[in-house]
Amino acid sequence: MTASYDQYREDRLGRANVADTPERIAYYERLATLGTGALWTVANRIEPWEPASGSVPMLWRYRDLREDVLRALDLVTPEQAGRRVVYLENKGRSDVVAAVGWLYSGLQVMAPGECASSHRHSASALRFIMEGSGAFTNVDGHRMTLGANDFVLTPNGTWHEHGVAEDGTICIWQDGLDIPLMNALDANFYEVHPDLNQAVSHPVNDSTAIWAGAGLRPAGVAWSKPYSPLLKYEWAPTYDALLRYASVTAGSLYDGVLMEYVNPHTGGPVMQTIGASMQLLRPGERTRAHRHTGSFVYQCAKGAGYSIVNGQRFDWQERDIFVVPSWMYHEHANGSDREDACLFSFNDLPVMRALGLYREEALAENGGHQPILS
Repeated sequence: MTASYDQYREDRLGRANVADTPERIAYYERLATLGTGALWTVANRIEPWEPASGSVPMLWRYRDLREDVLRALDLVTPEQAGRRVVYLENKGRSDVVAAVGWLYSGLQVMAPGECASSHRHSASALRFIMEGSGAFTNVDGHRMTLGANDFVLTPNGTWHEHGVAEDGTICIWQDGLDIPLMNALDANFYEVHPDLNQAVSHPVNDSTAIWAGAGLRPAGVAWSKPYSPLLKYEWAPTYDALLRYASVTAGSLYDGVLMEYVNPHTGGPVMQTIGASMQLLRPGERTRAHRHTGSFVYQCAKGAGYSIVNGQRFDWQERDIFVVPSWMYHEHANGSDREDACLFSFNDLPVMRALGLYREEALAENGGHQPILS
């Protein structure tokens, strides 16, 4: 039985074990004129034995990008560009302008006193602040002030705009969106606010004041929208939560001390199509390798270290960004024996889980560590 199955699998890795003949080629050409084709000629491409991501592991070093991101300040205004962004392009996903899988990432820059026009779109979006002071976001009238390593949501369908206060400094943040997914589904809409900017209709930072209570829910406050009512997740309480959790747990063999950002109303992911997490690697910690369905964009929020993705080693430090494509083995290591390291990440796991497609597998060989190929 095993030999027969192995032979079948080996055969099917070819062209369904059907060689070309003049008669078959003529048949395929005839089908093509009718807008059809023979399944056995494409079966292995459209139904692989396991996920074979077209994305490749990549790392973008902040120190290499920063000057070019800042140069955009002198080249275009927010009004001209809409959003002054340098996007990250995966070598295997340039056709859809994705950083990995169906996820988009870019670095946006704004100067003091600037405010981009308000807009909304089908794509879900997030911002992770990299540097600067005085940044703010207004989401459906909820204005939030933002600092380094703060994580803010602009869910699909919400009016939102970003800016920097007059007394602030130049700010750079990472934008993360599911634009490629929305385009693949032919479901993407984009609309500019009729007044170009929206009014602030709630007290500043009311979202965190109402919903960021540690383990507490506001009594009698209704929320019916499919995304988190907590629109800003601040760095200081996030890091404190990681430290407290680390004091009572050994953590995951594969992710260290990992905590997911959640919707405090439901306990689920922050948005319907994008999830996010923050993980802490203790001094000298190296995780074991595993792989899972779902694509990840990582940004180092604290410290320095390296990750091995599909046999490739990527050394990272604060503000560097790297990606892990779906179903590729990956492991992380803290490069310091004195300081902890933290990795922020966003992903498409809510989609994988909602569709029943999530699967995970640990690397069994070599003590759970990958050989470094490059």
